[in-house]
Parts: sequence; structure tokens; C-alpha cells
Amino acid sequence: MRNTAFLGAGLGLLFLQSVLFWVTGRIPLPGLTPSLILPLIVFMGVHEYNIARGAGLACVFGYGVDLFAAAPVGLFTFVSVATFVLARAAGVRLAAQHIIAQFPLALVFSVVQSIMVLVLLAIFGRNPHGSRDMLALVLPHAVSTAIFSPAVFAVASRIHSFTASAPGTATRGAAP
Repeated sequence: MRNTAFLGAGLGLLFLQSVLFWVTGRIPLPGLTPSLILPLIVFMGVHEYNIARGAGLACVFGYGVDLFAAAPVGLFTFVSVATFVLARAAGVRLAAQHIIAQFPLALVFSVVQSIMVLVLLAIFGRNPHGSRDMLALVLPHAVSTAIFSPAVFAVASRIHSFTASAPGTATRGAAP
């Protein structure tokens, strides 16, 4: 139940992110489109979800970003799974529960994710200097992602609390 709810929320955020791309594309500051999927992936990582299920959802979300962003297939898929694993390893569960800490957490993970993307593009891309040209997009992207992150964390927290009492989340072997 929880994974289905997160999948639906992630796909909805992916569609909203693509709409925001067209809206922010009219603003002369490049790189302003936020990543709405990143805070959801970080939320799943810091709240210690099953690593196989979390990595699977992160893979689906990353593949969706690959398709919507017209990125090389597999780029954001890999980076999303790596971000989930990094968030899981960070183990900052308490920090992700307060709005004051959500902004810097999303900012840091957005910068890390952007640097991973730029490094992979420099290594595997057709233009090795293209990543250097896109370096100026990292900060506006990270700030816009951090601004939207408390809203995404709130949605994820509601899904988390709503599905905690769902019948399918009970432990196996427990008496009904």
C-alpha cells in the first residue's frame, strides 16, 4: 500500500515538475526548475524504507525523469538510486522531520545530485566541455528544489503516516 501511494505521489510530482519546467522556462534565469522528485527520494532514504523497495521506486522515478527531461536513458535512473542510497547511509531521520532542516537537507542533496549528473555527463557525454557550461545551473536548481522541498516532505509525511495504519503494513506472524 505504501509503495503504491509513493509511486502515485512520485508520478504526480513528476508531471507537476514537467509543468513547472514550461512555466519557469519563460523566466530568463536558467536552471530554475526544481526537482520535485529529489525530496521524495531523500524522504524515503532517511526514513529507513526497505532498501530494495526504495531503490526500486527511486529507479522508477529516475527513469521517469530521464523520459520527461530527454536525458540520456539511465542517467537520472542511476543518480536517483545513488541519491536514495546516500540518503539511507546519511541516516538523518530526525533532521528531515523539521522544516528548518528540510531546506538545507534538500539543498545539499540537490547539489550532490547535480554534481553527480555533471560528472557522468563529462565522462559519458558527447561534449566533454558541456558539463562545465552547465555548472552555472547547479545553484539556481538547488535553491529552487530546496524551496519546494518542505511541501514535498509534507506530502510524503502524510503518505507515510496514512499508510502506517494500513492493513498491509502489519508485521508477518502477528496476531490480528
